[in-house]
Amino acid sequence: MAEQRSLPVPDGLEGERLDAALSRLFGFSRTRAAELIAAGDVRVDGEHPIKSDRVRGGSWLEVTLPPPVTTPMPVAEPVPGMRVIYEDDDILVVDKPIGVAAHPTVGWTGPTVIGGLLGAGHTIATSGAAERQGIVHRLDANTTGAMAVAKSEHAYSHLKRAFKERTVDKRYHALVQGHPDPFRGTVDAPIDRHPSGDGKFAVVAGGKPSVTHYDTIEAFRAASLLDIKLETGRTHQIRVHMSALRHPCVGDMLYGADPTLAARLGVTRQWLHAVSLAFEHPSTGEWVSFSTDYPEDLQKALDLVRAES
Repeated sequence: MAEQRSLPVPDGLEGERLDAALSRLFGFSRTRAAELIAAGDVRVDGEHPIKSDRVRGGSWLEVTLPPPVTTPMPVAEPVPGMRVIYEDDDILVVDKPIGVAAHPTVGWTGPTVIGGLLGAGHTIATSGAAERQGIVHRLDANTTGAMAVAKSEHAYSHLKRAFKERTVDKRYHALVQGHPDPFRGTVDAPIDRHPSGDGKFAVVAGGKPSVTHYDTIEAFRAASLLDIKLETGRTHQIRVHMSALRHPCVGDMLYGADPTLAARLGVTRQWLHAVSLAFEHPSTGEWVSFSTDYPEDLQKALDLVRAES
């Protein structure tokens, strides 16, 4: 059921835009706030406002909040193209294809890694929230490559701690526009949600510490192939940091990529691949490493940009 909330605007929000004030008061995005305002579910002193109106401390705010959105549960069904490259009693490592999310989220109706594993009869650790059991790290839906999943409860705890303490070696290859200067470097810039509230992330003062190390493998006329090591694991981290350097991943329209170059190379998503993953095995303590090849679409684009140079 929808919930009715009535309260005075706190003095600390004096002068804020209404959509920003609602976002801060109720914890949802500015986009969601704007939708509620447009739908007539917000009144200020009895009047229907617009999202850009500035609020005054003490004004009476009435909001009709929608019922909470429940996170969908995984659907156990095989995922075409998803390959298990290693499995034992503790861990699974998959080569995740394009268009597959790590686990179910609100608004995602496509296939998931966890659903694919369950659908193929694999056992997964029951630790973690019900919709993402066994998931110890994530890749964006359209980022391909190596991803580990915990099968045992012991492995889940061990790997979650390893990712948190940054003892996992995560390597990515990215084809970025232009030529980063210097060819080898580190981006140390905090990341948080983009102020626009449109699902993007950005380098934001006061955001979460985020560190990306990159090294140029090969430079072409229009782009560079980078080897990237993540020290932290923020959402969209590589994509945000490369965009902040003004060298977005080829094909990454969300973060400012050139659509003409992407079309010429036949790229329909960000050219970004989790090429390898290495960590201490949860049970044996042995250092284990797993690697994956570029999928067909990325390899074809790389061959084309190489041929042009």
